[in-house]
Amino acid sequence: METQVILLILGLYLSSGVQLDAQCPKGWTLHNRKCLKCPDGFVLNKGKCLDKSSQPRNPRQGSGRCNEGYVYTGIECEDENECISVDPICGPNATCHNTIGSYHCTCQTGFKSSKETFTAEDSFCKDINECTDKTHTCELSQTCFNTPGSFKCVCRDGYRQGRGDLACDDVDECTEKSFDCGLNGTCQNTPGSYTCTCPEGFRNHSNNTRAPCEDVDECVVSPPVCGQHGTCTNTPGSYTCICPAGFSNRGNNSRAPCEDVDECVVGRPDCGSNGTCTNTPGGYYCTCAGGFRNHGNDLSAPCEDVNECEANHPDCGPNGTCTNTLGNYACNCPNGFRNHGNSLSGPCEDINECETYTGICGSESEGNCTNTRGSYTCDCRPGHSNYGNRQAKCTKLSCDGYEVPNEQAVGGLGRLWEKMRKNCAGLSSGGGETAGQGLLEDMLTGTDEFLSSGQGVDDSSQVTGLLTMMEKAMMLIGPQMKQNHTKMESQHIEAELVVKRGFTVAALVSYKSLDSTPDSSFQALREKMEEEEERRQKQQEKEEEQEKKKVLTELQIVSNVVTASVSNLDTYKLDQNVSLTFKHPQERNESESLRYVCVFWDRDSWSQHGCVSSSTSTHTVCSCNHLSSFAVLMALYDIKHTFELQLITWIGLAVSLACLFVCILTFGLCRSIKGTRTTIHLHLSLCLFLADLIFLCGISRAQKAGCSLVAGLLHYFFLAAFSWMLLEGVQLYRMVVKVFHTSLRPAYMMAAGYGAPLAIVIISAIAYPQGYGTDQHCWLSLQRGFIWAFFGPVCIIIFLNAFFLIITLWKLAEKLTSLNPDLSNLQMIKGFTMTAMAQLCVLGGMWIFGCFMFQSVAMAYLFTILNSLQGALIFLMHCLMSKPVRDEYAKFLSGIFTPEKRRYPEYTSNPSSNSQQPLKSNSSTGQSQL
Repeated sequence: METQVILLILGLYLSSGVQLDAQCPKGWTLHNRKCLKCPDGFVLNKGKCLDKSSQPRNPRQGSGRCNEGYVYTGIECEDENECISVDPICGPNATCHNTIGSYHCTCQTGFKSSKETFTAEDSFCKDINECTDKTHTCELSQTCFNTPGSFKCVCRDGYRQGRGDLACDDVDECTEKSFDCGLNGTCQNTPGSYTCTCPEGFRNHSNNTRAPCEDVDECVVSPPVCGQHGTCTNTPGSYTCICPAGFSNRGNNSRAPCEDVDECVVGRPDCGSNGTCTNTPGGYYCTCAGGFRNHGNDLSAPCEDVNECEANHPDCGPNGTCTNTLGNYACNCPNGFRNHGNSLSGPCEDINECETYTGICGSESEGNCTNTRGSYTCDCRPGHSNYGNRQAKCTKLSCDGYEVPNEQAVGGLGRLWEKMRKNCAGLSSGGGETAGQGLLEDMLTGTDEFLSSGQGVDDSSQVTGLLTMMEKAMMLIGPQMKQNHTKMESQHIEAELVVKRGFTVAALVSYKSLDSTPDSSFQALREKMEEEEERRQKQQEKEEEQEKKKVLTELQIVSNVVTASVSNLDTYKLDQNVSLTFKHPQERNESESLRYVCVFWDRDSWSQHGCVSSSTSTHTVCSCNHLSSFAVLMALYDIKHTFELQLITWIGLAVSLACLFVCILTFGLCRSIKGTRTTIHLHLSLCLFLADLIFLCGISRAQKAGCSLVAGLLHYFFLAAFSWMLLEGVQLYRMVVKVFHTSLRPAYMMAAGYGAPLAIVIISAIAYPQGYGTDQHCWLSLQRGFIWAFFGPVCIIIFLNAFFLIITLWKLAEKLTSLNPDLSNLQMIKGFTMTAMAQLCVLGGMWIFGCFMFQSVAMAYLFTILNSLQGALIFLMHCLMSKPVRDEYAKFLSGIFTPEKRRYPEYTSNPSSNSQQPLKSNSSTGQSQL
């Protein structure tokens, strides 16, 4: 019974619990934030007092007791449910979760503990203050109040609870009359509050915007609103000024201060442009601005300027100069000095540039700055230079790129490389004088000598060396130039440099005579362009299989080569393209057979990578994403021979060769027509026969052995044919103008007909041997204008022949109109002249079409037809259209077909018939009479 009473008392005691915030008394145990104690003979186990002697034994343990977390049922140990104890084992605001042999606690919503799960001995749950942790969802119009396990939102002052949710609505104090703005105030509602707006002459009480409006007493403010001479009378919201005698309100406004009658307005006294009239009771005075004074020190006199530099002798320092200004003065400081305190009137003092401008000479490893009076100097360390400008920043200067390459030692380039190396070494060592102007002149002079000598231009490595040398030279010379902009020109070079001190250099170098480079330099570009053309043609062939193809035959440089460089070495790929505009030497539009291409020198060849061209008939704009040496190439396309053109050529040349062979036999074997003119026709036919035969057999041997020989022979025999045409024109001229001795000596004719063409071919072969033979045909190259070695003499011959024919026709017309003409001789000359004119038109016209055969298919067909049939045309004009030759043909044929027929004499008994008279030979001309 005593034990039960003790347990009852203990249970009541434990149910009440002793709450401790720190530690329990001695003999007590802290459990779930409560101090608990069991009587003697009992033990505290998870908030329960259990009798020590009544603890059942655990059959599984040697000690005879159950493990912790288990209870004995009389038969065996089973799990104890700690969560159903009378006193919550996890404490308030926590949830107990029973487990096998144990348990764990978790906090309810709105509470937290030091651990996510815990036991009564580990931790306990405490309330989360959402208001201080700022995890609440209250709006700006609400105030947060914390509650156990939650929070609540209460409307602030000026707001009331809205409908449906926790939102608060603004209370419009102005409409609910819950304000006091006074009789003269106007209420204006604001979110959660209101303000009282007061009219002019009123203000809020104690400057509180929610206080009522009250009258402002303007008469107690300082300074007095009515002035020193007026009396102020306050009224609700306003005031009035009462003026004594002799004063009046300004502008007759009762609220304006009282003032004296202003003589400055009424009398308008002269105070000068820099003086101000000041009225006084009964008078006025002129107030002068700073730097001015009254004339004669009379206060009523106008104001005039004071020369401070003479009157006051201000201190401008030993280096400053005083300059008087209207009403003031200024101290002018020279370069390297400034006014003290940046005031124009302050004395001039030295500027310490070394301290004022950090890094003005570069970093400490680049240069050392030394201040001097009015200036400074930069002393560069070894390996750095300011290019002789002692006030310039020191920059790193490496001379490794100026070593003389072995392959550049030819033709004077090695000397120029050595000059650059010595100049760079002198600058890099901190010494050396700037020699920009002289070095630029040496570079241009040396390059002129190199280009004039012709050495190295045909070698790609030499061209690379020249362009590389000039680019490096501009970057070395530019910073040494004294002028910001320099332009210099020589025979072959034009250079222009723009320098910004600091140093930034931009240079353009134009090569006037570098218009031809080795053919190998075009190889990579030619292959790429031909690949593009083949791809385009394959696409076209799908639509029209028989379309005429274009094949790239020649690439020519048609602009000056220009080297563009800047001081920034990283110009391999620019963020923005650089545009260069090149002018064409001749106005010519792009066409099917002509195209302008922008290229740059890439190592030892031309390339168009990274460049885009846009051309008109006069200019080409190159837009490239890098800097280098640029030029514009003219790409000429040949019309690829179709089967029709080849067939015309074969048939026409075969007919021409047969006709020319007959002409050679006719002029060489018919004695009756022997003479100077037939000799000319014989050699003309012979030259054309050989030229056509070589053309037929060797024109297509491109890139094969003997192609240059074929081109040279064609050049020679076609020039010889035109030379014999010129001799025919000269012969006709002599026949008409001279009366006796009109024949040409054979030796002279041979020299002119064969010697002159041979001399032209020899000179051309020596000047440019690579010009004989192209990639497509065994003919003259278009590169370097070599084709004019043929077209030049041809044009001269055509011009001279046309001149002789005009004179011949003029003289012939005079003879035909004379009274007693020699009709037979004139008929002969007339016939010769007509055939010569026809011959000139045919042969000259044929080569005129040849000049333009690359322009269109029509020109190609005209040239092919005329060129292949010129032998047949000569046979027609000089043989079939000539009566003596026809007579010889008739005799020859009659002798073949009627050999036994009686032949009649070559004359009749009628002496008056010219047709029956034999042909007479004129001893003076050597011409047969018709």
